[in-house]
Amino acid sequence: MDALKTLRTEIAPLSINEIRVRELSSLVLSPSPKVVNGTSGKEVVKSKARVELLEDLQKVFPPTVMIPERRLLQLVEQAIDLQRDNCLFHNSVNGETSLFADHSCGRDKIPSHTVQILHDHHDEVWYLKFSNNGKYLASASSDHSAIIWKVNLDGRVSMKHRLYGHQKPVSYVSWSPCDDQILTCGVEEVVRRWDVSSGECLQVYEKGLVGSISCSWSPDGKYILSGLTDKSIIMWDLDGKETDCLNGERTLKISDLQITDDGELITSCEENRILILDRESGEERFIKEDQVIVSFTLSGDNNFLLVSLMNEELHLWSIQGDIRLVSKYRGQRRSRFIVRACFGGYQQGFIASGSEDSKVYIWHRGLGELIEALEGHSGAVNCVSWNPANPHMLASASDDRTIRIWGLNHAETKSSSHIHYCNGSS
Repeated sequence: MDALKTLRTEIAPLSINEIRVRELSSLVLSPSPKVVNGTSGKEVVKSKARVELLEDLQKVFPPTVMIPERRLLQLVEQAIDLQRDNCLFHNSVNGETSLFADHSCGRDKIPSHTVQILHDHHDEVWYLKFSNNGKYLASASSDHSAIIWKVNLDGRVSMKHRLYGHQKPVSYVSWSPCDDQILTCGVEEVVRRWDVSSGECLQVYEKGLVGSISCSWSPDGKYILSGLTDKSIIMWDLDGKETDCLNGERTLKISDLQITDDGELITSCEENRILILDRESGEERFIKEDQVIVSFTLSGDNNFLLVSLMNEELHLWSIQGDIRLVSKYRGQRRSRFIVRACFGGYQQGFIASGSEDSKVYIWHRGLGELIEALEGHSGAVNCVSWNPANPHMLASASDDRTIRIWGLNHAETKSSSHIHYCNGSS
């Protein structure tokens, strides 16, 4: 009885957590206690893995007493990520990082050397876009044609098909989700759908005397959307049957038209406002700028929108959840024409833009610093596109009637096989 009283006296002041700690500690020391089976009355050995016991202990002890599992590894990974994020030129999945020295990539990791010039358009080149898999490039020109280019395994770009049929300049192209088809849009004309393999025009989409100014695919590739000159947005099925129409102040003549993977429609609804419309719920959200909007583009992960403005600034907006302005980029020149920008590089860590001073500008996306102003074109650079499968391939389209392919310098490309991606293959 005296012993029992003593035991009760010892336990009474203990908190529930302390009692639990003692129980778990005893299990760590003797991890195979015997328990009695209620049905047979026999003793059965029931063990609990030591790892599970330690996890239970971690729930009881504060981090200052018991360091969480894998904490050191987490700290190391965070330190490495921080070094990469602060590296102006980090542009490779294989970039070396170490805790023994500060990480720093050289400027030669950025595609800043002209490796090829394409002269096949006969007038100003207004738009270009790499396919989603990086194996093709499409360009649109004032010469009333579009061209599908193939990115070869050796990194060279060659013409695959020249697309004729538009009666006016071609101002926009859009790749299907599977990259097997492409849309082209004329200036206030029609939308044409083409087969990438054969170059055949599969369908023409038009609505009376109303012209199209932009085009895009639905995320599943089953529908075509186009912004029209009457400020409406129309949807067709692949056979050309009209399935839906959004009337009202939905689009502008300078408008881009893009759709997120979740089906949200993004378009300019006023000179300084962008509409983000959830077509299922009807919810409308807006990005409002103080300046006239020139163009915009959606990031690959659908989380950000890059907006080019009349005052020669680029604004990066987060559009997931509450809309907020993330960063601003300055340096490019624009006064008269539509100049387009893009995301690109390793994990889309860079921003590139055309410019009316004939240069291509590149910024570090996170730090906002201008790191390159590429010279080579002799006319305004209207559009740029970064190969999504190759962080070291950038294309630019210019009023000088050429397309320039930018890459790493020749020596770097030869000496480092791990960065010599070409069309999605290494």
